[in-house]
Amino acid sequence: MKKILLLLGSILFFSLSAQKKGKDYSEIMKSNNIYEINAFLRDAHPDDPRRSVLKPRVMEMMKEYIKNAHPEDQKVKDMQEMLALLRRRPSTKITFDEMNAIIKQKQIAKYKAELAAKKSTTVYTPSNAQNTFVVNTSANAAIPNAEAEEFNMLMTVSPVEHQNRTVKILNSLFDNDPNSKECIVMIQNKSDCNIIVRMEGVGTTKYRLAVPAHSDNSIVIDKGQYLFTSLVCGAQYASQKTIQRPIMVALGSTSPD
Repeated sequence: MKKILLLLGSILFFSLSAQKKGKDYSEIMKSNNIYEINAFLRDAHPDDPRRSVLKPRVMEMMKEYIKNAHPEDQKVKDMQEMLALLRRRPSTKITFDEMNAIIKQKQIAKYKAELAAKKSTTVYTPSNAQNTFVVNTSANAAIPNAEAEEFNMLMTVSPVEHQNRTVKILNSLFDNDPNSKECIVMIQNKSDCNIIVRMEGVGTTKYRLAVPAHSDNSIVIDKGQYLFTSLVCGAQYASQKTIQRPIMVALGSTSPD
């Protein structure tokens, strides 16, 4: 009997601890913070009665923000997207597939623009003192980036080669055939350093993709098992990935994929 009571007590303790770790929305009705209310609408139960009050409130707040925002305010686009989602559904929460669809459409628009212009829309500056060296803060010294020459070589392609690559990426983005042997991988580089992402598969199957700092790049590869590696501002990145459908990998953030 004592063991049962002890077990129940332990379950209750961990349950209460888990609840404390969650977001506290007890004062949400008093909130005038757009992002806080939006988080509540994302997390709350669909039948929570507070939704009927807070959803119209936050939509009015978003409209007011957009109306009074500076023309170059970067948050306006986010507000417009959130407002559009709220008009169609109970919250701005989207599924993984919906997020992938949004990323896919943005990539299609980007590569269509490149194809029309017959050149890359990415502004690339060759290596200089800032991106040829990686600062090692622990040693307080600059370390020559051995990959700088390779990075420049990968980024320097002829107009014809760039056009062929862009067409291949676009075809992959439009291809919804599950039996396709290839798919697209997009790498988003959130760091301050230029990087090379290496993808090593079975046997001699290897790919390299140069991605400028604070930019993204894509590549079409064969489906299969890969080891992704990169040197991101001096920090080693390595991750095993199974590529069976298009994916996006973000590097340089606090929690890389």
